[in-house]
Amino acid sequence: MNAAYLADAFATHKVEAMVKFLGLDPLDTEQWDFLRSETTQDLQAAPGSGKTTLIGLKLALMADAWTATTRGVCVLSHTNTAKNEITERVASVPAGQSLFRYPHFVGTIQSFVHTFLALPAVRARGVETQSVDDEAFEIAAVQLLRHPRYGKLRGYLEHQHNGMDIVSKATFAFRDGTLAITSGSTKLPHPEAPSMQQLSHLKRTLALRGIFRYQDMYAVAQRYLAEHPNIIQAIAARFPFILLDEMQDTNAAQHELLDGIFTSSTTVVQRVGDTNQGIFSDVGVASTATSAFPLAGSPELPVSRRFGPRIAAVAGRLAVRCPQQVRGAGPDGQVAVLLYDDATVTDVVPTFERMAAVTVPAESLLRRPPRVLGARHEPGTNQARPQSIACYLPGFTRPRQPAAHRTLIDMARAAGTQWRSGADSHETATELWNALRTSFIPLTGEGLPALSRLERSAATPGGEVRNLLRELLVNVATFDEAAWGMLTEQLIAQIELLAGSGLKTTGLEFTLAAEAATPAIGALSVPAAASVVRAVPGTIASAKGETHTATLVLECLEKSGRKFDVTEALRVLAEARDPQRELKTVQAALQLIFVAATRPTHLLVFAAHRGRSKEYAEVMISEGWDVRDLTEH
Repeated sequence: MNAAYLADAFATHKVEAMVKFLGLDPLDTEQWDFLRSETTQDLQAAPGSGKTTLIGLKLALMADAWTATTRGVCVLSHTNTAKNEITERVASVPAGQSLFRYPHFVGTIQSFVHTFLALPAVRARGVETQSVDDEAFEIAAVQLLRHPRYGKLRGYLEHQHNGMDIVSKATFAFRDGTLAITSGSTKLPHPEAPSMQQLSHLKRTLALRGIFRYQDMYAVAQRYLAEHPNIIQAIAARFPFILLDEMQDTNAAQHELLDGIFTSSTTVVQRVGDTNQGIFSDVGVASTATSAFPLAGSPELPVSRRFGPRIAAVAGRLAVRCPQQVRGAGPDGQVAVLLYDDATVTDVVPTFERMAAVTVPAESLLRRPPRVLGARHEPGTNQARPQSIACYLPGFTRPRQPAAHRTLIDMARAAGTQWRSGADSHETATELWNALRTSFIPLTGEGLPALSRLERSAATPGGEVRNLLRELLVNVATFDEAAWGMLTEQLIAQIELLAGSGLKTTGLEFTLAAEAATPAIGALSVPAAASVVRAVPGTIASAKGETHTATLVLECLEKSGRKFDVTEALRVLAEARDPQRELKTVQAALQLIFVAATRPTHLLVFAAHRGRSKEYAEVMISEGWDVRDLTEH
């Protein structure tokens, strides 16, 4: 390993100089130990323990000492957000820029699988990838299902509960050397049934057109490795050091694939994460995988600099997957409970906003506004209330997700923003064209060509489409409904000429930009004094990895539809229960509450219905919590 970088990469004087350059706090013993470790290991890191900062520091030191020209560091994370946090820290060091070039690789696990395995596998079979996106696949699958040749399949789906999910979620899984078809937990037709044969044909037709779901790519990669085992040695030789961040969120397919590549190699693999925040990974992965994270005896970073002892005590008692005594070394914060009834449920958020205004320093609150978190955006069909954030904030609707735009204009706006930011123009144009290809589905033929195959002459349909594509990127932010209608009419005309066939279109309607369509948060709350900073609502999952000054955790109905998550958390805390002995449904709820409760620096507030949680109030008060009954004020 040392042949790839200088032996003194982690020498004390170099570390101290880099810490000073980056303006970091002095390292504690556990951080020093991880920084200097040059062998395969896991690291269990408590929320706010400086995990990402420590990873960035280690990578900066390695980049400064790296000498190999054809072997590099591979840094993988579960999400783009986590990856971007690491790259921002590394980019602040001059030598750190080298990690973004060959022979190094910094990206998500998904992008790693695409780059080195799945996309080469697809290209080797003569297929040009149009899109790797669950939503784009669903649109294309539902469109293709209308073809007359899938009549038996349509008939089968009509008699199934949520039958369309069988098609829209059809996914490849690598089994017995081939790509089998699965569809989540939905029951598939008998393997020999005509409907199953048609489902297989539909899925494989879309694959030949280059339209895949995210999970497909892991199956494609596994088959590629099975057919070309020498690739494992090539990747291991290319990357003598692997650093995996947010390890708790990897799913079973990712575990299996990464294990297959690196477990038997000489590559140093260091995995970092907090298994108690594993709300995205498959159920049971942490405990049943052969390389379960963290491995027994792994070191920990138990000290949180985000919050103080009070919030740390709550975190430690809600840790489900891995018992951990979190030590709070941050601000001396406050923990509170707001009890409400049906008549006062809409008073919860305004009360929290006023509490934050008097608890958190004004400058901090302006820099990091208070956050309101819940397990879900909107209620379902269950009659129990409150079920979601919308129950507390009438008028609140699900915000548009940037990673999965449902209309073409939203995709164009996102691409236009990327274009104006100075991002790779060719890559941005290609992404927008791929989005267009899923909105304009030819009724016959094999689909629309890749951008690189469009003619450039202005007198051809390909040239006209290129011009319209540029118009979208440059001016979409200024489009009103009339301008959008004119442009889509031109697109339809030119793409029909390009395809040489009729078109089926989807998602072409005009919508307002998200910032214009979403009401101001202030409009959702009761008017308050000018000094009150309005809270920003969102799901717990969307806030993962964030740091807040003040966090309100709203009680919502958990997945089984029989219990309320905050009440269950208060019960576990008040009765000093062991989270690992709770029902699986309760454990899943507690994990979400753990993530939400470890976001704030100064103020953590739980909101719970008085009828369910009043009995726990005395215990909370005896522990120094601020308990407020909104029905009495």
